[in-house]
Amino acid sequence: TFAGFLLLGGRAADLFGRRRIYLLGIAVFTLASVGAGLAQTSGQLVAARAIQGLGGAILSPATLTIIVTTFQGPRLPKAIGAWSAVAGGGGAAGSLLGGILVGELNWRWVFFINLPIGIAAGVAALVYLHELRGQETTSKLDITGAVLITSGLAALVYGIVHSSTAVLNKNCIQVGTIGWGASSTLEWLLAGAVLIVAFVFWETKVATKPLVPFRIFKSRSMTGADLTMLMIGAAFFSMWFFLAFYLNNILGFDALKTGFGFAPMAIAIVVGAQISSRILTKTGVRPLIFAGTILATLGFLWLSLIKVDSSYWSAVLLPGCTVAFAIGILFTPLATAATAEIDRSEAGLASGVLNTGRQVGGSLGLAILAAIATSVTTSYVSSHASRAHGVTSACHATHLQLTALAKAAQTAGYQRAFELSAVVTMLAFVASWIIPARTGLQSSSSPAAPAIID
Repeated sequence: TFAGFLLLGGRAADLFGRRRIYLLGIAVFTLASVGAGLAQTSGQLVAARAIQGLGGAILSPATLTIIVTTFQGPRLPKAIGAWSAVAGGGGAAGSLLGGILVGELNWRWVFFINLPIGIAAGVAALVYLHELRGQETTSKLDITGAVLITSGLAALVYGIVHSSTAVLNKNCIQVGTIGWGASSTLEWLLAGAVLIVAFVFWETKVATKPLVPFRIFKSRSMTGADLTMLMIGAAFFSMWFFLAFYLNNILGFDALKTGFGFAPMAIAIVVGAQISSRILTKTGVRPLIFAGTILATLGFLWLSLIKVDSSYWSAVLLPGCTVAFAIGILFTPLATAATAEIDRSEAGLASGVLNTGRQVGGSLGLAILAAIATSVTTSYVSSHASRAHGVTSACHATHLQLTALAKAAQTAGYQRAFELSAVVTMLAFVASWIIPARTGLQSSSSPAAPAIID
């Protein structure tokens, strides 16, 4: 729901006012967080999380849109850099606070903590933000387009995840996965593809006020930035996911220790964003994107060397900070490139498309890499269970043997996921060549413009 409704949220910010939509997003997200904390069943929790995603989709594009429409000239990269640094700082605080809340209280407080944060953010917005006028306040939102793309993405992701669902024998031992060729998997993938094609048809042929006017993709700068962000999102989201499991399951970290383990990486994002924003007007966006994607590739290759008995300091901290620093380097130039050639009246749309690329990349990338990692783990167990310790099947191995085998098998899956993440970030490097070489330099000589406010 977050990825699918980001486009709708971005367009709403353009049409109905950035502050108004920002406040609406905060309200929906905060109330849904309370609902998630109060959930009594898994169904209630998933429903509340879906509404959280909708609130986030309303809120997230408005934040970048406010930045882009308030600042111009050399102040804009600095403002985007500050926005990126705050995002990294939030990651640092979130990883630490999340570990403390789960470890010392319980998981519900991960959601309840959003209530005071949401109230504080809402009050600050009312006091400090002025409304920016939309250009077409009488226009209608393309709800049909939003539902089609959200449903299509959800079906596609579910089909990918479904393929790696475990198949158990009568002794509840995993003997394989459902697989990509299963009819149930293909049905979900086909449904997702049909819905996405329907979305494109609706947007280009039917909608009078399309959610995504495809003409905006004539901008090489925006198209290149969105493709690059799609791939960066796929790799980066997956890193947090697999590292969390590696720290918990393999190295034996508890929730609190894992939170502290992630904190340096979040701080590395802040450092990277600050450096990037300070030098962008001198270098332009492409050199920074080239450097960030190559550095991320090297970091993922380094992470792929993890083993069952690896040290956190050498196998996780250093390569993890390398990737995180690269992500910090990338945020500002990608946001700048995505909005550089777009009219200010469509800044929310451009921000929504960029954020959608990141979230869709994260959703699809994580689903695909998790499915592949699971397949590698399953194959590892099948090939080693009968040979290790002279047993004929995993059913006859001792608990200690299975524990060691499980750790080795899971680590093999994580290794493959990081190897493929390196491939994805290298593809991001290739995609970044679409961005014109001079993007991000033109604005350095233009005077800063005041905010357009009522």
